[in-house]
Amino acid sequence: MNKYSNEELTEALRAINSIISKCEKAQEKFPEGNSHHTLLRNRLKAMYISKELITDAISKNS
Repeated sequence: MNKYSNEELTEALRAINSIISKCEKAQEKFPEGNSHHTLLRNRLKAMYISKELITDAISKNS
C-alpha cells in the first residue's frame, strides 16, 4: 500500500466524514426497502470501513 502523509489522511478523513453525513441525511428521505435506501446503506457501510482504515493508518503514522 502507498504511504500517505498524516495531512493527506486527515484530509481524506474529513471528506469521508462529509460523505457519511450527507448519505445519512439522504437515507432518511427514503423508506426502508427502497432501492435508494439500500444503495445509501451500502455506501455508508463502505464509508464506515474507509473511515476506520484511515483512522488506523493515522494512528500507525503517529
